[in-house]
Amino acid sequence: MAFPSRQLYAIVKVMWIIIILLILLFILWNGTLFGYRDRNTQKLTVDESQVCCEQAKSIIYKKESNNRAILLVHGFPSTPSVYHYSAKRFAEAGLDVYAPLMPGFGTDPKSFANTTFTQWFSYMCSYYENLRAQYDTLYILGISMGGMITLKLGETYCNTEKAPDKMVSIAAPVVYNSIREGIFTDKRMYLARTLSLFVPAIGARIIEGDSKGEDGSEYWYGYGGLFLRPGLSLVHAMKDVRKSLGKITCPLFSIHDINDRTVPFKNLKIIQKENQSCDFHTLETEMGPYKHSHHALLLYRSIQESLTDTILSFLSEKENAKDAKT
Repeated sequence: MAFPSRQLYAIVKVMWIIIILLILLFILWNGTLFGYRDRNTQKLTVDESQVCCEQAKSIIYKKESNNRAILLVHGFPSTPSVYHYSAKRFAEAGLDVYAPLMPGFGTDPKSFANTTFTQWFSYMCSYYENLRAQYDTLYILGISMGGMITLKLGETYCNTEKAPDKMVSIAAPVVYNSIREGIFTDKRMYLARTLSLFVPAIGARIIEGDSKGEDGSEYWYGYGGLFLRPGLSLVHAMKDVRKSLGKITCPLFSIHDINDRTVPFKNLKIIQKENQSCDFHTLETEMGPYKHSHHALLLYRSIQESLTDTILSFLSEKENAKDAKT
């Protein structure tokens, strides 16, 4: 027996409402990461005997009786190899240099796929506090996610007895995808949370140098592929880092290339506007028409020397008055 037309219309209307609500919930759940939290928070250690290659190992230059040091934080999903040039320069300038490999990185991509930002940051906090107890002067520098961790370390320790003396962030992300900000790093992230329910990563592999690279990018060592679960953890952490930028009061130098293809340049403007550093500096670079991502700036031969010189100049400057924000 056929339904009366009014009943059929009502059923179709309800079905469409349900479908629209489900679509909206799908977008909200994936796009805003509502209700997300890092489930894997167990503290991790690093076993460098398991690294994929020698270039992925930590870089440490240490002299006896030195009271000045710099902590270099690598990005996602790279290794300390991005600092192979600048680490030597910082050491030559009289600093003890520590560029540690973070847990999960540079070893096995399958294991890495189940680690989280909470674990990486917890490791870096312990590493930082250990250095802070040893040195009168301690700087932090980070590239990409390492820059984001640098900012978060500043948010954690500024205005405490463990505050860093100065910080440098390079291509640091604080927003991933945002319609309001006009920032879109990777639109695939709008599906990542759903996909992560089934697989932790897609195409996970080790990259031991890029044979097709140029300008120094051929010396990049780390992981390739789409790491869904670690990536979600990283993106979720950006919200808190951005929210807490006002806690940064120590001297900060933020650097970003205008044509960065990995982390949108607009992130620099947000950092510039929302931090409360007593001595804030920015540098907007604009590299030539290279095919690399214009992202890991200290890796590129065309800019690494001049950029390292500029950073060393910032680190060697006497601190300005606390209200001298530029």
